[in-house]
Amino acid sequence: MAEVVKPQGCTNLKLRELSRVVTRHYDAYVAPTGLKNSQYSLLSHIVLLGPIRPGELAARMRLDASTLTRNLQPLVAAGWVEQGPGDDARSRSVVATEVGRAKRAEAQRAWKQAQLALNARLGNERVAALHALLDDCLAALEEGDPDDE
Repeated sequence: MAEVVKPQGCTNLKLRELSRVVTRHYDAYVAPTGLKNSQYSLLSHIVLLGPIRPGELAARMRLDASTLTRNLQPLVAAGWVEQGPGDDARSRSVVATEVGRAKRAEAQRAWKQAQLALNARLGNERVAALHALLDDCLAALEEGDPDDE
């Protein structure tokens, strides 16, 4: 007879623990560039997607608008990102500056080293399996998101 598998512990706690450990790992590599890992991620999205409306950027990054606004402030203050008018009088646009693109390129090299080190430590197969599991979980949770109903 097949054994019934029951999860042990709190899924939220386990995910947050993993997230903190992985964030510390990436921060150790990215910090010398002057960016936090979260800032690198935001700057990368802006470089790749911009110019982009803040609401669309927040949706793409799965952030709420207030978190995005708060996280944009240091990037704007550093001159890496500019906010300006959008397509019409009511919209805004976010775009990376040339200095921001250069900062992202510098941080991307550090991020790549962090990624390679993590892959070496965990093993490529485990990392690929983790990515697949996370993608499946995100898709399953978004399908039944009560906020969408």
